[in-house]
Amino acid sequence: MANVSSSNGLEKYPKLRFKGFSEPWEHIKLSDFVSRVTRKNSDNQTDIPLTISSKDGLINQNEFFSKQVASKDMSGYYLLQKGEFAYNKSYSVGFDFGSIKRLEKYDQGALSTLYICFALERFDSDFIKHYFDSLKWYREIYMISAEGARNHGLLNVPTEDFFATLHTLPMDTAEQRRIAEFLDLLTSKIEKQQALVDNLKKYKRGALQHIFHKMTDCSTVTVGDVFTKANKRNSDGRVKNVITNSAEYGLIPQRDFFDKDIAVDGNTNNYFIIQKGCFVYNPRKSNTAPYGPFNCYQGEEEGIISPLYTCLIKKSDVDSTYLSWYFKSDSWYRYIYDNGSQGVRHDRVSMTDDLLMGIPIKLPNGERQKEIGAFFDAIDAKLKCETDILNALIKIKNGLYDKMFI
Repeated sequence: MANVSSSNGLEKYPKLRFKGFSEPWEHIKLSDFVSRVTRKNSDNQTDIPLTISSKDGLINQNEFFSKQVASKDMSGYYLLQKGEFAYNKSYSVGFDFGSIKRLEKYDQGALSTLYICFALERFDSDFIKHYFDSLKWYREIYMISAEGARNHGLLNVPTEDFFATLHTLPMDTAEQRRIAEFLDLLTSKIEKQQALVDNLKKYKRGALQHIFHKMTDCSTVTVGDVFTKANKRNSDGRVKNVITNSAEYGLIPQRDFFDKDIAVDGNTNNYFIIQKGCFVYNPRKSNTAPYGPFNCYQGEEEGIISPLYTCLIKKSDVDSTYLSWYFKSDSWYRYIYDNGSQGVRHDRVSMTDDLLMGIPIKLPNGERQKEIGAFFDAIDAKLKCETDILNALIKIKNGLYDKMFI
């Protein structure tokens, strides 16, 4: 179970510590250093409905869900002030026992009474924020939560038991501040790196739309002019490399995407065999590919793909890299919208062969195709590099959380 330590809870010394601090940490009840917050938003002092995101903390519900889920009358909600904390007992991926977050972005906000709110009475607030982010307190929640019991989708954690949980913390304020200042610097670096990655993604999206929409010195052909349908089946079951077509990750081995094999031997004889350079269209819609992902297979090993997908083999000398990026733009969406809307289901596009083969492709000259492909490849390489740095920083921070807290 994620982040639940096998510790017996008796340790008093963290694995990693700053020089100059040697006193043992002490076990202390939550109720001995916080006070519960139950004040109500009775006069609707705030119109900001809060929700807790494990990743982003306490945020405006309207921004998180792109709509207001909370009741318009929030007078019965808790009124949370900046600097106070709230516990969300709801499970999310990587956060088996919920999240505790501090209100930082707003002076005050309204929060559902399903949450447990509290204010800090002792200890450095920044240190405690990092402590709760470390999830070291999961051990205590694991002990008091009723196995399998949930209310409104939340863990059954009695409020009285929550405030009786034990936490191992340093009493020396100087040590608290030293830890908080160090982790604040690392957090700031991560936030800046995240902003860089986000801006690169935004630039890439903008460039995709601008370049392909504004293209004028080009001819227009169709998918049928450039491709022919692949029809080679895995009839003898020879190929075992099952490929899935992901809007985010492209054409990748199914095991890498799902962490297990979905297709099994005996069920893949009808699958199409694809080789490097084949294009595959997946009619399943997603937020990033509202008309389905259209990707080029880059694997060196032969693969097989579900007959629910359409597999295409290039029959012309159009640059494959250019085509890959063209299909990542939305330049061809309008054609599907205008000609295939009657066949669009809630989860997938009902794509006929005629509709697919009629998708228009804007084609500049061969040299320009290569320039455009190289341009987007360079952006993608930069994005991957910066994302790797971000992930490395996050891994370092999680490792420090594990060693610097008990």
